[in-house]
Order: sequence, then structure tokens, then C-alpha cells
Amino acid sequence: MEEVLFSTQDNGVAVITLNRPKAINSLNYEMLVPIREKLLEWEQDDRICLVILKGAGAKGFCAGGDIKTLYQAKDNKDGYDKAITFFTEEYLTDQLVTSFSKPILAILDGVVMGGGIGLSYGASHRIVTERSKWAMPEMNIGFFPDVGAAYFLNKAPGYAGRYLALTANVITATDVLYVNGADTAVSSNQLEALEKQVMETNWHIEQDRAAKLDLLLDTCHPTSIPDGEIEALQSKIDQHFSYGTVEQIIDSLKSDNSEFASKTKETLLSKSPISLKVTLDQLIKGENKTLEECLETDLVLARNFLKSHDFYEGVRSVVIDKDRNPKYNYQQLSDVSPSVVNSFFNVN
Repeated sequence: MEEVLFSTQDNGVAVITLNRPKAINSLNYEMLVPIREKLLEWEQDDRICLVILKGAGAKGFCAGGDIKTLYQAKDNKDGYDKAITFFTEEYLTDQLVTSFSKPILAILDGVVMGGGIGLSYGASHRIVTERSKWAMPEMNIGFFPDVGAAYFLNKAPGYAGRYLALTANVITATDVLYVNGADTAVSSNQLEALEKQVMETNWHIEQDRAAKLDLLLDTCHPTSIPDGEIEALQSKIDQHFSYGTVEQIIDSLKSDNSEFASKTKETLLSKSPISLKVTLDQLIKGENKTLEECLETDLVLARNFLKSHDFYEGVRSVVIDKDRNPKYNYQQLSDVSPSVVNSFFNVN
């Protein structure tokens, strides 16, 4: 079965369908290469006016990168080289989606995580539904939020981006809109009708295709989108996550007797200390950088995490053995010195 499907219509619409539904359309190198090739081709093709980006199956758009494949880089030079090739191709594709000159409608129904966010974040029109579950979950496996997260999470209000990166919390449609991860909410039962409208529109005669797509989206009125939480928690998030070190964030949370602070502190302390410290530094460094610059940093960080025991131990505990009991080399925040953090940003 083809892992990514491509189709074009006479009305100017092209469709990319991620087609690994059993793996919630997790991305691998063999999917990314043709996606980027097609986008480059369609960029120059006047017959293509608009692109739809979606996932096959009922579970979601994309659960991220294929972590089991990356785990093969452990103690394996060939596996390491393949992992770096995957990240390089992934980041180039994410950049291309962002710079694409034609509208891209990304349908973020169901699970949208990690690499799925990276692939879709730069699309011109991103829609979520009441089924959307959006997260950068890399902190759960001893990794870091890549795919340009230091760029786009810093676009969230206040310090909400730091909060989402460090906790790896899953959010739903209203919060995704709030943190600028999507543009429009649509009920999942309206998606079929919306796609039908797109397919029945003659995009060749539309002078402003983005505006026409906006009008079509405006006809959708979501009826069951769950309430968000982040906006109501914004002052708490800013109070605690404005600090420049993880230790200061933890201390701030300890001084707050609220349920939010207690739960958030426990969540942070359950993560890999090296991941927490590198990620906070990554987000601080990325505050005024372009997406391209953040992706360049991500590639350096990915290279160094792929040499880190704690990354593989995180993957082992969550994805391979599933015992949820990682034995990290860096077990405490105090074990991670500034020089260790800096070493992850060095090109080796």
C-alpha cells in the first residue's frame, strides 16, 4: 500500500493524503521525499491552484515521526545516518510548506502531534475539529520539540509555548486556535461537505484563492468544540514559566498551592532532566529567530540527542518496552550542568 497518496483535479485542486492509518500516519523518510517532490512540482504547475493536506483513517492527521525507526540509530552508524537523513528531509519539507505560494488547506482532525504539527503549521489554512488532539510530545521520550517548535511555540501568547513544550500536554481545538496552531474550527461531521465544496469550486477562475477558501470555511459553524483551558490559565503560566532556568520554574511552582501548580510541577519532574534543560534553552534562543534558523538549530540538536543515552532510554520506556520506567543517566536537574546543555547546541 502506498504510504502517501497524491491526486489532482481538473478544477485546480491537488490532494496529499498521509496513508499509514494503522500508525496514525506517522511520517517516515519514504513519505517525506515524494511529498516534497510533489510540492516543488506543483509550485511551478499553473494547473494546480490549491493543495489539500490530510490523513487517512479515523484516528488522526499525523502522530509525528516514526519513533521506532529512529530508535534503530542506537549503537548503529547506518541507523544514525538514516535518522539524520530523515530529519533533514523532514525539516526541508516543513520549510517548503511554510513558503509555498499557493493555499494549502490542512485538515487537522484527530491526532496531530510532533512531526504532524511541523508538516502542517506553515499551511495557509489549518482547520481543527472537536476530535483534534494537538501536542508536541517529544519531552515524553527524552527528546526535544523539533520541527521548528522554537519558532512557532514562541508565537503563542505569553509563555504558553514554553508550557506546552516542557509539559508535552495535549490540547484541543479551542486551545490550538488560541496558541496559533490553527486558523479555524470545524465540526468533524462538516468535513465531507467542506471538501465537496472545495472540489466543486473552479479555482482557475478565482482571482484571490485564499479569500475564496476563507469564505468556504466561514460557511462551517462548529457545534461541539470543547472549551479551552490555556487562556484561563495564562496568568498562572506566565507567572511560572517566565523564568530562564528549569530550577526557577520548579521553585516558582512549589511556592504556589494551586492544583495547576502542583500538577504541572509533577509533570515536569517526570520528564528527562536533560530534555527539560535543553528545550528551555532552545525556546529562549529561538525567540527572535526565523523558522529556517530554528530548523537549522533543530538539526544540530537532533544530531546530539541521537548520541544521547537518555533519548534511547526514553524511547525504550515509552515505545519499545512500555514500562514507563526510564533509567536516565541524568536523573536530577542538578546533574545537568550548563556546559552539558551547551554541548547539545555545538556542531560536532
